[in-house]
Amino acid sequence: MTIYLDNAATTKMRKTAIAAMLPYLDTIYGNPSSLHSAGQDAAEALLQARQRIAGRIGASPEEIIFTSGGSEADNQALISAARIGHKQGKRHIISTAFEHHAVLHTLEKLAKEGFEITLLDVHENGIVLPQQAADAIREDTCLVSVMYANNEIGTIQPIEEIGAICRERKVLFHTDAVQAAGHLPIDVKEQNIDMLSLSAHKFHGPKGIGVLYVKKGIPITAVIEGGAQERGRRAGTENISAIMGMAAALDEACTHMDDCAGRVRILRDKLIAGLTQIPHAILNGDAGRRLPGNVNFCFEGIEGESLLLLLDDRGICASSGSACTSGSLEPSHVLLAIGRAHDIAHGSLRLTLSEENTEEEIGYTIQAVKEVVAYLRSISPIWRDLVDGKKDFMIK
Repeated sequence: MTIYLDNAATTKMRKTAIAAMLPYLDTIYGNPSSLHSAGQDAAEALLQARQRIAGRIGASPEEIIFTSGGSEADNQALISAARIGHKQGKRHIISTAFEHHAVLHTLEKLAKEGFEITLLDVHENGIVLPQQAADAIREDTCLVSVMYANNEIGTIQPIEEIGAICRERKVLFHTDAVQAAGHLPIDVKEQNIDMLSLSAHKFHGPKGIGVLYVKKGIPITAVIEGGAQERGRRAGTENISAIMGMAAALDEACTHMDDCAGRVRILRDKLIAGLTQIPHAILNGDAGRRLPGNVNFCFEGIEGESLLLLLDDRGICASSGSACTSGSLEPSHVLLAIGRAHDIAHGSLRLTLSEENTEEEIGYTIQAVKEVVAYLRSISPIWRDLVDGKKDFMIK
C-alpha cells in the first residue's frame, strides 16, 4: 500500500489532462510558428488554451505567457519589475522572509546588482499583514512580491488587500500563486494583481509547464532569448501538448474546486486533530487560513529525515518541506521565519492531501506517525534529556 501525501511537491496527472495531451503528441504536432496547415492547427490549439487559462484567473488571453513552470515565471516577473524600476530610478523591492527560493534567490541576484531588498517578517501564524506592506513601501519601491499561499505551511495571504495598497501607491504587485492555482479562487483584476505565477503540476497537470500572467501595458523582459514566440516575451517553441494538458487540468480543478476543497478540508482537519494528540507537537501556520490539503507539524526531540524514512517504510509518502530544498541539511527557512527554533524546525513533517485520499488512509497515517514519533523519541538522547528535566521543552 502506498499513501501519497506529498501533493505540494507534485500531483498525479488527471486522466483528462493526459487525454488532452495525446493528440498533440501524435497527430497535431506542428510548430505553431509555422505558416503551413499543420503549424496553424497547432497555433489554433495554442490560442484556445491561452483563452481557457486566462478565463480561469480573470485575465485576457494576451496577458498569458507560457513558461517552463513557476520558477521561471517568478524569475521573469521579478527581473522585469526590476528593469522597469531601474529605468524609473526606483531600486527598492519588497517581499517576505518565507517566499519560495525561486523568489528569494532572484532577489539575492538583484541585490548584487544594487537593488535594496526588504523582506517582511512573518507572524507566528504564518500570515503577512497588509499594513506591513503599506509601511514598507517607499518612493523608490518598484515591486512588492508576496506569495498567495505558502508552499510549506500552507497559509493563505491577504492578497487582495496587499494588491489594493500597491495599486493605490502605484507599485507593481506580483504573487507566486503556484500552490494556490486550481485550489483557491483567483481573479487577477478583482485582487489587484499585476503579475502572477502558476505551475501545472501542482493542480494535476504535467510537469515542466507554467504561466506568467502580466497585466496589459507592463513591459516584460525576456529571460530566454532566441525567438519571437509568446509575442517576443519568451523564446522557445511552445510545448503544445503540455499546454493543452495544463488547460484541461486547470479547467477540471476550477470546475470542481468547491467540492474537492470541502472533502479535502474534512480529511485535513481529521489529520490535524489526530497529530495534535501527540505530546510536544505543534501545528505550523494558522489552523483555519490555510490551503485545504496542507498539514505541517513539528515534533520535539526527533529529526525530520528519520521520520520521513520510517514513514516511507510504512508506505506513506511525505516531506519535511519544499521539495526544491529537500537535499539541504539546514532547517526550513519558512519555519525559522515564523519563529521556530532550529532544533524544533529540524523535526518537521509536511503532509499535503488531495481529493484522492481517503478517511482510511488518514486514520492509518495518524497511527503510523504516532508510532514512528514514539519510536524515534525512545532512542533519542535529546528526548531523554528533555524527559529527565536536563533540558526544557520548547513545545509545551
